[in-house]
Amino acid sequence: MRGPITTLTGTNDIGHSPVFWAGFALVLAALAIYPGTATEFEANNVAFYLLNIPLALGLCLLWGYGGVLSFGQVAYFGIAAYVYGIVAGNMNGSQWGSLIGMVGGLAASAVAAGVFGYFVFYARVQNWIVPILTLVLTLLLETFLGQTAGYQWRVGQVQLGGYNGMTGIPPFQLGDLMFFGSYFYYYVLVVVVLSYIGCRMLVNANAGEVLLAIREDPLRTELLGYDIRARQWSIFVLASMLAGLSGVLYVQWGNYITPTQVGLAQASLPVIWVAVGGRDSLLACAISTYALNWLTYTLSSAGYQSALVIIGFLLIIVMLFFPRGVVVTIARATIWRRKERRGVDDVGYDPRH
Repeated sequence: MRGPITTLTGTNDIGHSPVFWAGFALVLAALAIYPGTATEFEANNVAFYLLNIPLALGLCLLWGYGGVLSFGQVAYFGIAAYVYGIVAGNMNGSQWGSLIGMVGGLAASAVAAGVFGYFVFYARVQNWIVPILTLVLTLLLETFLGQTAGYQWRVGQVQLGGYNGMTGIPPFQLGDLMFFGSYFYYYVLVVVVLSYIGCRMLVNANAGEVLLAIREDPLRTELLGYDIRARQWSIFVLASMLAGLSGVLYVQWGNYITPTQVGLAQASLPVIWVAVGGRDSLLACAISTYALNWLTYTLSSAGYQSALVIIGFLLIIVMLFFPRGVVVTIARATIWRRKERRGVDDVGYDPRH
C-alpha cells in the first residue's frame, strides 16, 4: 500500500519536485488573495472559471487515464444541477436545504451513471461506441428538459421551465452562513483544490496503476485477475459525480439553469478542455479548463458571437500540432531538456503517459 505522500507526489501527473510544489503553493496563495485585490464581479467570474474544473478532471480520469471517451458528462452535470434546484428550491428557507440538495444532486448523477454504465461496460460495449451512446444520452436529456415548459412540469414549488430554464435556485448555505461574494469564491476554490488532490492521489495509487493498465491492454489486465468492467464502471461513476459537482456549483453560482447547458454544444466543451491541455495529465486539464473558460468569456464579452467556433478552431490546431495537448507537450519538452542537462528526470512526470 502506498502512503498519502507517495500518492500525492507520484509520477502519474505533471510535477512532484520541490520546485513544482513551491510553484503550486504560490498559485494557491495568489488565488487566495485575489478577492482582496479585485472587484466582486471579477472574483465571481474567476469562481465560474474554477467551478468547471471538476467536470474536466472527471473526463480526464475517464478518457485520459481510463481510455474511455464520453460526450455525456454534461448530462450528469445537468442531472445534479436540476436535482439540486428541485430539492433546495422546495426547502428554501431551511438552513440545511442546499446541503441536502447538493447531496441529492451528486447521488442522482451517481445513480444515473451507475445504471447507464452498468449496461455499457457489462455488455462489453466497445470503446469506440461509448462516445456515441453518451452523446445520445445527452441529446435525449436536453430534448426532455426542453419539453417541460408547461405548468404541469412542476415538482413541489419548483417549475422546471423548459427552455426558459429553472430560475430562482437558492445559493449554497450552511446553517446561517450564506455563500455570496468572496465566501462563494473561497468555497469553490476549496472544492476544486480538494477535487484535484483527490484525483491526483487516485491516479498515483494502486487503483490508478490498474486503470492505466486497462487503458493500455485490457485483455492482459483481465488475465492478471482484475475485473476490468468493475474498474471502468467505478471510474465512470466517479467521473459523473465530478461532473455533477460542477453542475451543483454552477447553479449555486448563477441561480439558474436551462436545457442548453446539457446540449450538443456544451457536450463538446469538456472534450475540448481536456484535449487542449492534454488528457494524460490532471493538472494540464485543470489549467486548460481555466484558460479556455477565460478565453470564451473574454471573446463573448467583447462581442464575438462566434466564440465557440474560435474554440473549436483552436482544438483543430492543437490536434494537428500538439496531439498530446499544449500543456503536456510543454511539460514533456521541459522534462527532456532537464534530463539532457542533468541526466535524470527530476520533474516527476512519466513521459510514457
